[in-house]
Amino acid sequence: MSDLQELTNELMLDEEFRSEYEALQPEMDIMRAMMNARIRAGLTQTELSQKSGISQADISRLENGTRNPSLSLLKRLAEAMNTTLKIEFVPKSVR
Repeated sequence: MSDLQELTNELMLDEEFRSEYEALQPEMDIMRAMMNARIRAGLTQTELSQKSGISQADISRLENGTRNPSLSLLKRLAEAMNTTLKIEFVPKSVR
């Protein structure tokens, strides 16, 4: 297990930390999914920018979480990566 994972596990024992961490999870999931899709498509940020018409700087901001994407922007990215955008609501796990 990595040092980061060990630290995260330790911090997750704190209820306030866990609550904040879980509140950010949807944004983290979107960032991770975008980056994974781009990499699977074999595209650099610059190439995705050219295909989507979205600036490379904005793609970088989306991937590092400093900009939240709109649904229309996600659809443009999906089209440029030759993928289908899928959004789903998943029941919360019971603790």
